[in-house]
Amino acid sequence: MALLNFRKRDAAPRTGNPDLEAFMAGYSIEVMPRTAAKVEDFRALLPEGTRVYIAHIEGTPIEEMVSTAKRLSADGYKVMPHFPARIIKDAATLENWIAMYQGEAGVDQALLLAGGVTTPHGEFDSSMQLMETGLFDKAGFTRLHVAGHPEGNRDIDVNGGDAVVMEALRWKQAFSERTDAQMALATQFAFDAGPIIDWANRLTAEGIHLPIHIGIAGPAKLQTLIKFAIACGVGPSLKVLQKRAMDVTKLLLPYEPTEVLEQLAAHKAANPDFNIEQVHFFPLGGIKSNAEWAIANGGDAARPAAAHG
Repeated sequence: MALLNFRKRDAAPRTGNPDLEAFMAGYSIEVMPRTAAKVEDFRALLPEGTRVYIAHIEGTPIEEMVSTAKRLSADGYKVMPHFPARIIKDAATLENWIAMYQGEAGVDQALLLAGGVTTPHGEFDSSMQLMETGLFDKAGFTRLHVAGHPEGNRDIDVNGGDAVVMEALRWKQAFSERTDAQMALATQFAFDAGPIIDWANRLTAEGIHLPIHIGIAGPAKLQTLIKFAIACGVGPSLKVLQKRAMDVTKLLLPYEPTEVLEQLAAHKAANPDFNIEQVHFFPLGGIKSNAEWAIANGGDAARPAAAHG
């Protein structure tokens, strides 16, 4: 069974897939200030009310982040900025960021994560420490998402396995029961439905009931995906991509996430209680190409805001 789906240049027009359309409804997408700046009109690409995560890369000024949030919020989108613990100096800085996002962009949602920085800039090292400050609850945030790793995380479990990650997830599950905010797991991207389903079922078996927003790489060149997979430490998926890269006939064809999403959608349709709740896109090949793929495959729910008049 092919793990990656590659578009054939002369393929017949796709007919609608009701399971896929239902699974993609309410999808979210991730941007950075510099990628968002290249998009002329988000309303021509994204459905009304889409949740848009804003990735906070080390070195990006908070003012740039807030400006991007303000623009997206004004366009009618639900904005969820990243709060990477290791680049936040202290609780006063965190409180200031929250106040800026709220005051200037009406933000009441956040993705909390450790952040890909080896040495913390200050007193925070993990998303749990951010939650423990109580500042998000104090500010009345309605939704807090935390990171999930279907293929493990070698930054956390340095010797392999997932014991430390699972312990952290149990803590986050317990926190979700005492915060007023709704919580969910937003995951790193992966390319193979089987291991994703196994991981999601394992969480349920471990008593972790946080809904999963599964990370999926949007359409991109294979070389681009390999570069990101190496940078993000996506282990098993990287092996799949490297195997594909050895086939010259497929090297130049763009990857599309059709197959992995169709398989996840079929599983969800057959198992309505399955804990994957939504799709979260990483537009590694560009926001426009990701949005156009979603419009082509997601049915009415994926129609851009501007198309509704």
